[in-house]
Amino acid sequence: MNSIQIALFGVVGTLLALQFKSGKSEYGIYVSLAVSLFLFLCMLSRLEIFVQTVKKIADYIKLDAGQMSILLKMAGVTYVAEFASGICKDAGYQNIAVQIEIFTKLTILAIGMPVLLSLLELIGDFLI
Repeated sequence: MNSIQIALFGVVGTLLALQFKSGKSEYGIYVSLAVSLFLFLCMLSRLEIFVQTVKKIADYIKLDAGQMSILLKMAGVTYVAEFASGICKDAGYQNIAVQIEIFTKLTILAIGMPVLLSLLELIGDFLI
């Protein structure tokens, strides 16, 4: 699907969810969740292109495969957290959404520590 079709699907899904919110609000949340999952599945093909491109970049600049893996993990964690946080916010649970976002930030920080250590070792080698 192209971007226009995805955008139209998202707008139609949002309008449909709004119609349900006035009567049975839980149905609006279910419609929102279904639309979000469909959009996520449509995005997987684009995500595959991103992963292949990052792997080519890693081959060109001869980066360690472990570091590229860390970058891809960070991108994945970020997307999943934004997805879950958005659903929680849409359902009216901002506190849970904020907790998901904080946990994600800490997770990304923890995942990135090996890269930071490698950078510090590299700087230390230059200084010696």
